[in-house]
Amino acid sequence: MPAPRSESTARGRRTGILGGSFDPPHIGHAIVAGDLIEALHLDRLLVVPAGDPPHREVVLAAAVRLDLARRLFAGVPGIEVSTVEIERPGPSYTVDTLVELKRRFPSDRLVLVVGEDQFAGLGRWKSCRRLPELARIAVMPRGGRKPATPTGMERIEYLVANVTRIDVSASRIRQRLDEGRSVHFLVPESIRQDVERAWPTCRARPVTQ
Repeated sequence: MPAPRSESTARGRRTGILGGSFDPPHIGHAIVAGDLIEALHLDRLLVVPAGDPPHREVVLAAAVRLDLARRLFAGVPGIEVSTVEIERPGPSYTVDTLVELKRRFPSDRLVLVVGEDQFAGLGRWKSCRRLPELARIAVMPRGGRKPATPTGMERIEYLVANVTRIDVSASRIRQRLDEGRSVHFLVPESIRQDVERAWPTCRARPVTQ
């Protein structure tokens, strides 16, 4: 007789989705990802590097960002790096990603994780009203306060994911790389040297320590 399935397996995995440009991946991504598994009681977390972000420019090529993200999370239990957006041509809209993930994992219970700033502008996202139909929304607040409801989506239900927030951002790292400065401790050592080598403006001069 087969062993009884766990409640999680019987109901489908609880799968979190953490998207972003990861340009480049950094220590803040690693800390937040680990916290999300516990905060949202996830069976797994899919880290989804954007292929072609529609609202921002990226410096590193999609294949490079994917490789760095894979190495950042290599061997971390419960975290998988997904190629779903990089495989798809055209702009990386979240609604299209959720539709594809629902097709691939029809029994999974999807949880879309967004930051408070992203959540505030959710009403301007492509097909925004479809998002709660495809996944639960989880918001990472700043400063412990309750996130404000997005304009035009006043009835949206959402979860709050309290995670460790440190003052590290990809934009700050990009600035340091543009200036030829080291990103020690801001980017994990497992990928730091490759990030510095890959950065276009760093190739002409050595990175200072």
